[in-house]
Amino acid sequence: MKLDNIIVSLDSLNSGDPNDIIQSNISVINLLKEEGAEESDMCDEALASYYVDYYLAQYNNGDFSQFVYNTGWDKELNDIVAKALKYIGAPKHLALFESLCARAETLNEEDLNAFLESDYFGDNPIRDTLNNASFYDLDEDIAALNSAWLRNHPKLLPLSIDDMYSRLEAFLGRPLDP
Repeated sequence: MKLDNIIVSLDSLNSGDPNDIIQSNISVINLLKEEGAEESDMCDEALASYYVDYYLAQYNNGDFSQFVYNTGWDKELNDIVAKALKYIGAPKHLALFESLCARAETLNEEDLNAFLESDYFGDNPIRDTLNNASFYDLDEDIAALNSAWLRNHPKLLPLSIDDMYSRLEAFLGRPLDP
């Protein structure tokens, strides 16, 4: 059985803070993961929002190299992020992401593995070649676009907290762990 809705709390939908709906979606995805649900059984659009926010957080915390490092350069995840950036309407960020992925792809396997196995901090020339500060100059707000995309998505299912838990328990086929 596949969960084919983006489940968020009614409170997050009604909040004036655009990040609340993103965080509500993230909470649902994290809860499902903690309960052992497979991503393949989760709503693709909910995962797209989840991972575009992950990309944004990684970039804001340590630039593109941190995304590469912390994901282990996962090409399936890269595809999800690229699709998510397209879905939310962030063409400038998508173009930058694609160019940075192409840059990372130029690393030979030995250099990429050395980077992934190295200490991230300190002297790290591969890390430095992967970084690109132009991300911060783009006039697209990924969080605002993500929030607007979620709010207007036809698969959005805003529920009360109690109804959220009931829906997730029905999906899992068992009560949630306390």
